[in-house]
Amino acid sequence: MTSSPSVVPNDLGAFWMPFTANRQFKQNPRLFVAAKDMHYTTSDGRQVLDGTAGLWCVNAGHARPKIVEAIANQAAELDYAPAFQMGHPKAFELANRIVDIAPEGLNHVLFTNSGSESVETALKVALAYQKQKGQGSRTRLIGRERGYHGVNFGGISVGGIVTNRKMFGTLLTGVDHMPHTHNLSKNAFSRGLPAHGAELADELERIVTLHDASTIAAVIVEPVAGSTGVLIPPPDYLKRLREITRKHGILLIFDEVITGYGRLGTPFGADYFGVTPDIMVTAKGLTNGVIPMGAVLVSSEIHDAFMTGPEHLIEFFHGYTYSGNPIASAAGLATLETYKEEGLLTRGAELAKVWEDGLHSLRGEPHVIDVRNIGLVGAIELEPIAGQPTKRAFSAFLHAYENGLLIRTTGDIIALSPPLIVSESQIGEIVDGVRNALRSIQ
Repeated sequence: MTSSPSVVPNDLGAFWMPFTANRQFKQNPRLFVAAKDMHYTTSDGRQVLDGTAGLWCVNAGHARPKIVEAIANQAAELDYAPAFQMGHPKAFELANRIVDIAPEGLNHVLFTNSGSESVETALKVALAYQKQKGQGSRTRLIGRERGYHGVNFGGISVGGIVTNRKMFGTLLTGVDHMPHTHNLSKNAFSRGLPAHGAELADELERIVTLHDASTIAAVIVEPVAGSTGVLIPPPDYLKRLREITRKHGILLIFDEVITGYGRLGTPFGADYFGVTPDIMVTAKGLTNGVIPMGAVLVSSEIHDAFMTGPEHLIEFFHGYTYSGNPIASAAGLATLETYKEEGLLTRGAELAKVWEDGLHSLRGEPHVIDVRNIGLVGAIELEPIAGQPTKRAFSAFLHAYENGLLIRTTGDIIALSPPLIVSESQIGEIVDGVRNALRSIQ
């Protein structure tokens, strides 16, 4: 027997919710109790169109049969296996399948449980690699303003979102930041890549001059900065970063937690931009958001640098209790199979023009100061209410929800990233829902 979808918890006090205005939420809670394909069901029985793929993660849509079946079968067969000094077949199989679709040269995978853990893992690999190569002075990490790299200490240190950093002290030492590329005065309402700002990559040269390359281990960026509001890089910006990092012996890390697994209409953002990093951070879409899991891909050069010394010794002192968890591995395999069978890793490219035209039809609507898009991700930036930042976009979020559409807001930016199974007509529904919200708020 299943519980009634109308059941609502009688006490919301114990759960301190993440990235949520807890007091506001608990006065009028928004609860989902079921989901299928492109829609959620609320506790009061309404259908809500998912315009955000959950939280950038449900790329294949909700409750997909192959994934559900794989999880159930795995739980009955092998629920858990120790992650240290033991293994199980599906973790190795999943690593191979990820490598199969990854950019050439990224041949080894470390499993984690989230994007935040994937970032921490990547940073630790970068630091340890430099030491393995006899370059222990390379301890500095370079991030980017407005970058989001999860919420652990390494991630918020290299990240550049002020609200995520300001309450937690000095964070990691030896971190610097490049400027972001967002420029409303020159690039507002760009379709696809904005024309201006590629020269900002050369700010890395200034940082190298300031600190000296011999002190810098790695640079980490999102190919498209997602959580801060979909900041899209200018043409050749990432290629220039690759050239500079290679020139100075600095590792380049791509945080592809959002751009990975089909979001841009290619398997990874690295494919879209034609730039292969040394380390690639993934999570979210790896398991369709169903079971927590992340994967960090590294080059053979990095991996092989650790494969020295006596064979009975641990090469890299890092890992998690749930690294390559059997049920998560089964979910990942079924997810990748679903992507392959339905062509979802490239479907975003097929729908990109429809998506772009729909989003840019919002130009001229109340409060809109920018629209931007790439693949199946987009943003509508709003003029803030004087003295009340974030309130206008949050009002749009509430209006959309009450009228059957889930959107995401960050600051005064509406971010959209529907499941890759979205239809053209559903793209129209999403755009119309945002339009109605904009016309209804102050």
